[in-house]
Amino acid sequence: MNNTPTITILGTGYVGLTTAAIFSAAGIKTFVIDPNPTRLESVKSGKSFFYEEGLDPIIARGVEQHLLIPTDSYAEAIPESSIVISSVGTPDNTDGSSNLSYVFAAATEAAKYLKQDAIYVQKSTVPVGTGNKVKDIFSAAGCDVAYISNPEFLRESTALMDTLWFDRVVVGGDNQDAISRVMGVYRTVEAKRESITEMAGLTKPTNSDAGKYITVNLESAELIKVVSNAFLALKISFANSVALLADKTTADVTEVMDAVGSDARIGRAFLNAGRGYGGGCFPKDVSGLIATGQSLGVDLEIMRAAQTINEAMPGYINEKLQTMLGGSLDGHKIAVLGLAFKAGTSDVRRSPGIVFVNNLATHGATVSVYDPKANTEAAPLLNKAVVQGSSIEDTLQGADAVIIATDWKEFLEYGLNTYAEHLSGNIFVDAMNCFDIEAVTNAGMRYIGVGRGPQDL
Repeated sequence: MNNTPTITILGTGYVGLTTAAIFSAAGIKTFVIDPNPTRLESVKSGKSFFYEEGLDPIIARGVEQHLLIPTDSYAEAIPESSIVISSVGTPDNTDGSSNLSYVFAAATEAAKYLKQDAIYVQKSTVPVGTGNKVKDIFSAAGCDVAYISNPEFLRESTALMDTLWFDRVVVGGDNQDAISRVMGVYRTVEAKRESITEMAGLTKPTNSDAGKYITVNLESAELIKVVSNAFLALKISFANSVALLADKTTADVTEVMDAVGSDARIGRAFLNAGRGYGGGCFPKDVSGLIATGQSLGVDLEIMRAAQTINEAMPGYINEKLQTMLGGSLDGHKIAVLGLAFKAGTSDVRRSPGIVFVNNLATHGATVSVYDPKANTEAAPLLNKAVVQGSSIEDTLQGADAVIIATDWKEFLEYGLNTYAEHLSGNIFVDAMNCFDIEAVTNAGMRYIGVGRGPQDL
């Protein structure tokens, strides 16, 4: 008897499409629903509409084998599915709270077609208490389905490996049978992850210890994802707070955080000073957690401080550049390398690179920009005066300064002497703190970092 469920995933965003592709690669028939015809056509052709290493081969395989089925029809997919996973967007409102209109709309539409013994899984990042509201929608529609919270923990640029070689799977709810069935899906993926990794053209991680399967109650599961992201954002902002202090001394924040992070109780990950965090998760989840706290009478002051520090970092770095240029950006050409919010993705949502670029242009600089993957997605967000280069060389030509705003491998390995040769000026702004100061100065350039002492002043 085949106990493999048929699954429908609502939404083809980063999480939805990655999850659907992996499930199909594990032999699970998976529908993926999206109303956007451009996205659906891309998936039907065997390709993702965003860049994520290794994703296209498994999408192509799933579509070819009729295990990954893109559609815009709830009526086609949901009646066949014993598990329905909501992975729709939850953008933030102007006040920082989470916009749950897509979550509720998806549940309302799904309720028309859900089988009575189906499991409805919420994978979208939602505020604590959302599950009870969705359950009310199902109750009003007469749907007798189990509701489960199953937050995701994948990172853009490593989404496949984070899902295949997970450190934890969290499932929350009060129906133990439903929890076991959802856990069973991930155990199926785990059993086949080596072959899926190979199919994607990726390399099995050297540290491939077994991940944890964690069962909690519904509202704990809803909080876990948001709190995880908020804490990581807090570590980044903490490092940037220390960087501001280090810039007033001879201390180097990278040396400080290397030593602090060697304490096993603290850990080195995310203690990185620089231009701050961006993307579709950290900013939204921090503001969402703050708003949830306010709605329940809890002032999460520490998170408000983290948010303030993060938003100030691109301007702080641009001010340092302005000072080195003699007090004004007007008339200077600045090259910015990096528009994606992080290397390995084309995502430019709330990218500090975009902030750099537009701030420079607003203050009179002539700005040229380049990103290996994100030029197209960034274009609508850029000041109209900004010029997009076709290569690193093209972008650097005639520039008085270069800002490394994203740590793409192409930028790190380009060669400091080559940077110096193409620049007209000699200012090198390391907004990611990923270059050796002495090596930059030996190449004849003046270094600006974040919290790396007075050598950048």
